[in-house]
Amino acid sequence: MDDSVDRRTFLTSAVVGSTAAVVGTAGFVTGVSVLSPSTAGAAATVEGQPPQAAAPNFGLTKFLDALRVPPVMRANSRRYRDELTITMTNTRARLHSQLPETPLWTYSGHFPGPTIEVRGGRRLRVAWTNELRDTVPLVAVRAPYAQPTPANVPGYRAPDGGLPPGVELVDGVADLPPWTVVHLHGALTNGGSDGWAHNGMSPGSTQLTEYPNRQAATALWYHDHAMAVTRFNVHAGLAGLYLIRDDEEDRLRLPRGDHEIPLIITDRNLDTDPATGALTGNLLFKFQYLPASGTSAPVTGPFTLVNGVIWPHLDVDARWYRFRVLNAANSRFFRLDLVDEAGTVHNDAVRIVGTDAGLLPAPAAVPAGGLTLTPAERVDLLIDFSRFTGQRLRLVNTGASVEPDIMEFRVESRGRHDSFTPPARLSTSYVRATVPADHDEVFVATTPAGVAGRPHPEMWELKEITEPEELPTHFPEEGVIQVTEPDTGQVRTFRKIARLFDDTTTIFVDRGRWVVWNLIQLGGAPHPMHIHMARFQLLTRRKFADLKAFDIAAGGTTRPLPAPGDGSPIERYEEGWKDTFNVWSGEWIRVAGQFEGATGEYMYHCHILDHEDEGMMRPFVVHPAEVARFHMRSGSSSHQPGNSGHSGH
Repeated sequence: MDDSVDRRTFLTSAVVGSTAAVVGTAGFVTGVSVLSPSTAGAAATVEGQPPQAAAPNFGLTKFLDALRVPPVMRANSRRYRDELTITMTNTRARLHSQLPETPLWTYSGHFPGPTIEVRGGRRLRVAWTNELRDTVPLVAVRAPYAQPTPANVPGYRAPDGGLPPGVELVDGVADLPPWTVVHLHGALTNGGSDGWAHNGMSPGSTQLTEYPNRQAATALWYHDHAMAVTRFNVHAGLAGLYLIRDDEEDRLRLPRGDHEIPLIITDRNLDTDPATGALTGNLLFKFQYLPASGTSAPVTGPFTLVNGVIWPHLDVDARWYRFRVLNAANSRFFRLDLVDEAGTVHNDAVRIVGTDAGLLPAPAAVPAGGLTLTPAERVDLLIDFSRFTGQRLRLVNTGASVEPDIMEFRVESRGRHDSFTPPARLSTSYVRATVPADHDEVFVATTPAGVAGRPHPEMWELKEITEPEELPTHFPEEGVIQVTEPDTGQVRTFRKIARLFDDTTTIFVDRGRWVVWNLIQLGGAPHPMHIHMARFQLLTRRKFADLKAFDIAAGGTTRPLPAPGDGSPIERYEEGWKDTFNVWSGEWIRVAGQFEGATGEYMYHCHILDHEDEGMMRPFVVHPAEVARFHMRSGSSSHQPGNSGHSGH
């Protein structure tokens, strides 16, 4: 399978995640975009260039409004720690000056929330106070699959105010109260402060957290993580950026102040007045589904927002800038390119200096096909505007079949002296991960929608079957997969031991241990996988030539999957420390991290929030090895000193 074509085809889809593995008359096949073959092919032929056809703007003038920059919030200092109180409140804000105000749930009255700035190694205690009112400020509907996709058109009601055939309100969403819990994404913190999904709090309550900030300078972000309703709470506005500074970063003298700007990119849909068709400004959470199976695609919207503004512009000096970019969308992938008014790509003016968990060892170029940013990923960019005096540039989502434009940069007409040049060496503390021979292995498979008739993609924790008498007597058997090791040719058999969040916890890690996570994608939509508590590096990325051996209806392999070959080469910028890794259809990736510095119960999950809420999230535990010896687990009649309980160790 041509991996580059597979990725391009997915990125041209109007709805992220609508590649599906669904059998029957719907006409979906594993790993193929829902776009018609002619449309998908045409969209994918112009590599590295934005789509030629202009998408509708639904009556809003692009680049009319100036980019808003979230306020910076620094802590009240105490002798040994810093403290902050952040209050969740209802707010009304204009997402575009041609729109009425939009009701939102926010942190401290801002959408997105204030940018919290801290020093590395300086402990911060945050009191997250819930003073939200009323029910979630959005309307959730589902519409039957059609071309063009209805999920990317504003509004949902017929002119008479009724519901068109097949369009349904999502039962129960209108009654959802403000039940929230905050997760600081990418933070190395104890489990009690991580934002456990079941620990939601109601209005009038306060969540007390402590963040040690014992990690390198980087951009984290905070957002709601309440069980089963994260997608709605985040969509309503509960997200913000969190910057850690340190001496290593300071010594680089990267652009700061007015020349360092957060770009929090997301998308939204809006409701309309059924009589006039005018946009009301109210949030619309609309997605498409297949009536025959109930399979649904994650929600996306036709409006791209940066820092809470639809298609903004930014006036820039003719000099270097630093942009802290976050994909805060529920599910949309962005393939970023910098283009001029003629559509010519100028990615040579861009340097990547950091990713999720910190600075790179050296600046990296943007890949030839653009920089793909999946939900929850961050990237630290330097852009040189000195070459473009008096010009207008656009940041575009090259992979979009909907409106590709994200925002516009307006470069001043006069040149100016800028002494800054990107350092040849960035993080001197960076080291390429060397995994010790004595480490743990975790195996997780993601499966497409439709397995055993279940309508959503799933995430399976796997245990290897090593005893011949435990092997199935026939294949396929639901929950059993066989894979061929790429290096040895050995066939390994695994059995599913958990798939739902509330299934028994199976992954236990001793504090300080290195763990290699094997993430195996068995078809369907790609999954940006986020593992809490630690930072990781991508070790290998391999690709199965085909997935025919995996029987979707049966939920198991009919024969061993062939040994995967080499996948896409690991780009230079992908060698950095990260906490979120995308797994495309048919890939087997290995990521490694050391679980040190904190303990407790944590989560890992797909960061397409619809997938997370629909079951693609599981817990794991990090505990001291001395305690693990006495831990009684499911299947044990008594504690066994010396039995650490590692998954795969």
